[in-house]
Amino acid sequence: MTMRPRRRTAVAVLSATLLLAAPVATAQAASASPAPAASSATATLELPRPTGPYSVGTEILHLTDHGRPDPWVPEAGDRELMVSLHYPARAGSGSAPAPYMSTEEARLMLAERGLDDVVPASAVSSTATHARTDATPARGRFPLVLLSPGFNTPRATLTSLAEDLASRGHVVASVDHAYETTGTAFPGGRVLTCAACDAAEAAPDDAAEREVLRTVSTGRAADLSIVLDRLTGPRPAWENSRMIDGQRVAAAGHSIGGSAALSAMLTDPRFDAGIDMDGTFFEPVPAAGLGKRPFLMLGTEADHAPGGPDTSWDEGWQRLDGWKRWLTVKDSGHFTFTDTPELGEQLGLPTDPTAPLSGERSTRITRDYVAAFLDQHLRGHHQPLLDGPTPGNPEVVFRSP
Repeated sequence: MTMRPRRRTAVAVLSATLLLAAPVATAQAASASPAPAASSATATLELPRPTGPYSVGTEILHLTDHGRPDPWVPEAGDRELMVSLHYPARAGSGSAPAPYMSTEEARLMLAERGLDDVVPASAVSSTATHARTDATPARGRFPLVLLSPGFNTPRATLTSLAEDLASRGHVVASVDHAYETTGTAFPGGRVLTCAACDAAEAAPDDAAEREVLRTVSTGRAADLSIVLDRLTGPRPAWENSRMIDGQRVAAAGHSIGGSAALSAMLTDPRFDAGIDMDGTFFEPVPAAGLGKRPFLMLGTEADHAPGGPDTSWDEGWQRLDGWKRWLTVKDSGHFTFTDTPELGEQLGLPTDPTAPLSGERSTRITRDYVAAFLDQHLRGHHQPLLDGPTPGNPEVVFRSP
């Protein structure tokens, strides 16, 4: 995500980060493009299969931070989070595959994008996933990865990445932050919509809007720390928390979720590594760096090449003081790093000609480079994929500003 001229700035950009708005080159293009007249809305959608050796289990947690009121709707009370856990599981265990999202969550997401008359909400909510509920955890202790989605974007849009990382031997916690998505289902039949988007839209100028988005980033950092507390603390909220190795933890995210990953590392030394997938840094990297901790910047060429529109990456790169990589992906769009390209193709939605990278390549690149970074820095296994360009991935450009 990149700051744009006023009224096509971050709110318009970020609110377009919706499933099925793509494949689109950038969030600005998504918000400006008309909805297609027709699509293969009756198609049966399916996420790409995980590639690792483990089966995948999943569970949903509702967490509350009783020490902090919600920043967007204080009268709602304590800050609430919905968390999808994906974890390595024993083969053959578990019951039915988990739902992708609720029908109401899908409806709200499609309505925000103007696709509710084109794509039935049930087509999206019933997307086939590969993680099973009630699955028996695999033996062993595994690194933990916390994922934060884009602004106004449900955590479900990172499901393919979460399932794949779990199949490769990580516990993954994908977080929906209350009042920061098109719609998130909470216990009691509540569906909370994006009050934070309203606050950003109401900002009187770019500086005020950017301050709202900085608050999103820092607030999400606090959210991620609470999730880490509740998964690894003395009274864990998850009955299978014993499988988490709390000494190997990473924060990662897409769009403003990537900024939140950096913010989490700035405030919480328990995060050992971080990944930003195509997100502006709304909280700058300090002059002191990150205490030598590794960080991966993975983004589009359009917005995130050196000297490009998003200067926060140029500034941040100079201050990152540990192992670091700055990678851009040719022919990619803002949503390349989510489930959107795969599902958009299955629905027959049009591809933006400025971002022609296929769904298959989008998924493969995102999964492989994120997993390689985590294996190298949470497991200590050197990954040649991160050493430089490879013939099998001609789209990935290693940047050295």
